Amino acid sequence: MGRKGRGCNGWDMDADLIRKYDRPIPRYTSYPTAPHFHAGVGADTARQWLEELPADLPLSLYIHIPFCDTLCWFCGCHTKIVRRYQPVADYLELLEREIRIVAKRLGRPQPVSHMHFGGGSPTIMKGDDVRRLGEAIREEFDVAEDAEWAVEIDPRDLGPDVLQAFADIGVNRASIGLQDINPLVQQAINRIQPMDETAAVIAELRAAGVKALNLDLMYGLPYQTRDHVIRTVDAALALDPDRLALFGYAHVPHMKTHQKMIPERALPDGPARFEQAEAAAARLVEAGYRRIGLDHFARADDPMAVALDAGRLQRNFQGYTTDRASALWGLGASAIGSLPQGYIQNAVPLHAYREAIQQGRLAVAKGIALSDDDRIRRAAIEQLMCTLSLDLAAFRSAHDLAPDTFAAEMAALAGMQADGLVRLDGERIVVTEAGRPFVRCVAAVFDTYLGHGAARHARAV
Repeated sequence: MGRKGRGCNGWDMDADLIRKYDRPIPRYTSYPTAPHFHAGVGADTARQWLEELPADLPLSLYIHIPFCDTLCWFCGCHTKIVRRYQPVADYLELLEREIRIVAKRLGRPQPVSHMHFGGGSPTIMKGDDVRRLGEAIREEFDVAEDAEWAVEIDPRDLGPDVLQAFADIGVNRASIGLQDINPLVQQAINRIQPMDETAAVIAELRAAGVKALNLDLMYGLPYQTRDHVIRTVDAALALDPDRLALFGYAHVPHMKTHQKMIPERALPDGPARFEQAEAAAARLVEAGYRRIGLDHFARADDPMAVALDAGRLQRNFQGYTTDRASALWGLGASAIGSLPQGYIQNAVPLHAYREAIQQGRLAVAKGIALSDDDRIRRAAIEQLMCTLSLDLAAFRSAHDLAPDTFAAEMAALAGMQADGLVRLDGERIVVTEAGRPFVRCVAAVFDTYLGHGAARHARAV
């Protein structure tokens, strides 16, 4: 049967079973997933969808900064390495113009309840440019007083003026990338990040009034071992974060060619990745953090844990979220948005994004309109991903579905029940603790797009 992987609660899982389910599966931060977006939904459709939004509908904004000063070889984001600031400054001018184009299409100051600066590295910006963006957002939108402003931070390029600028515009949550503290692993992923530098930035954030802090850790990195991951978790716990995310490295050199710099022989196999992830999860749970869905952990009094208990936890392109806005608009090259009518994505190449904005157009290049079936399956997948359970009888009743809806999916889950990943109590699907690392596989049973087209995904574990 082969070696076993040790789970969070002490149970063992056979390596053959891990390999059986450790296959390419979407992360389900949307449904349908991004590989199924198409050019048939473009700027004209996006403009219509935008203009159809109710005036009182709260909006969430995602602002993408696609630049870094060094390239992390594990990175799967849309970003560009720059040695000079001028390309960043030019882009930020376009971004401010896009903010005003979107606001003009809305025709009113739409309420905004959540903002997220992502990248790339938002901290590559200069302080004055951060303030200018913040001012543009507040001028064009009706930002709620209790809005959450979140930013992704690379401690290696965050100067004191930039940090203060983010605090000045209202940022109240920061996510800091930590990955792994071992120098060998850091060298292998081209991200040298001394622990004292990370600790200093966290102290400075708290001093500036940014109190809500998340740390992002990774497993499955080159040369990484279970002990490496545990030492990183212990170092992260010493920083007293409110939340932690534990992401598995997605090795997709066919999509991100820079990942070819990582030697595949140095990557842990499926059972080793599984053991790393579950050992880290066990340590975090032991330290008092609640396990949230697939890969998040939060203090019991954190809004994310509260949302989970209240049944309000959601999932979007940033992962698990407490953001309750039913519409998200992405700003910047490659940024993705989610509207009641469907999904949209801005042009990925910078030159295509620049051309659209300079012409005064929305930069949307592709997307997908949601069918009724898409919406139903999205709701089922999101509930499984967030709560690890789904009462199909109640779900069918809530959505006015026929009694035999999802009969084929229930039959497909029988094998997972035999393998111990789910428990089927009548029509109630419950993902077991052993099945938690494979919840994406459970959700995939409801995905009618999977296997169609040329989409390629990261491994499940």
